[in-house]
Amino acid sequence: MSAALESLLDLLDLEQIERDIFRGTSRSAVVPRVFGGQVAAQALVAAGRTVPADRTAHSLHSYFLRMGDPGAPIVYSVDRIRDGRSFTTRRVVAVQHGQPIFHLSASFQTYEEGLEHQADMPPAPDPETLPTAEQMLPRYADVFTDRGVMDRLLEARAAVDLRYVGAPPFANVGTPQEPRSQVWFRTNGKLADDPLLHVCMATYVSDMTLLDSVLLAHGRGGWAVGDVVGASLDHAMWFHRPFRADEWLLYDQESPSASGGRGLGQARIYTQDGRLVITVIQEGVVRVPRD
Repeated sequence: MSAALESLLDLLDLEQIERDIFRGTSRSAVVPRVFGGQVAAQALVAAGRTVPADRTAHSLHSYFLRMGDPGAPIVYSVDRIRDGRSFTTRRVVAVQHGQPIFHLSASFQTYEEGLEHQADMPPAPDPETLPTAEQMLPRYADVFTDRGVMDRLLEARAAVDLRYVGAPPFANVGTPQEPRSQVWFRTNGKLADDPLLHVCMATYVSDMTLLDSVLLAHGRGGWAVGDVVGASLDHAMWFHRPFRADEWLLYDQESPSASGGRGLGQARIYTQDGRLVITVIQEGVVRVPRD
């Protein structure tokens, strides 16, 4: 296991300070605020620790309310909304400096048999044939506003092996393209056999590239380039089938709409053998900076 992955696992290992109250540390993202995927994953950890072990997460719905301060801890308060025979519902509020910065509702279910069907996995190349972040990012060093941006991108990707199928948004600035994007990802090391951990890790990664398809549609390079400003607004995920986040997952993303200073991304996540395991939808602020 890489040192970066160990550090990320420590970040997700919340301290319990009271019944249903947890505290997490934080760190800076590529931009100077708390990474949204970190807050979402930590909130899901907090919710999951109040749920019986035989119930796994099947959905989450969340809102990003305020920018997180990477220099301060985050307190997660869990409300036990419902404990039914098959489903358990939790609500989590993340607080910093006395104000809520994030709100999550999550539902957990006991395993049961049921009807089965799924959308087919789209074509994608073998992830092992694609360049790693260390191989790909230096090619675009000249498009970033400063060298520190690329270093922070590499640091952010050190725990997770994330490989673009096509060119990232910052590779073709000024050239609008089809609003679709694919990446393969897996953790840089094996994880424990804890279903909640794998779900939380996928939640963490899901916020990294989902709005790329919005940027591609308009030939924008993104926040690292500086030709847009933005932030996640809300984020929803449905976990359909068991999976491991330390094995290759295909993140197939598209944007059906952008308007009113907002962009919508939707995606499906597949295992390498073609099982649909997660559906994701996110809306974010995507604004063109004023001169």
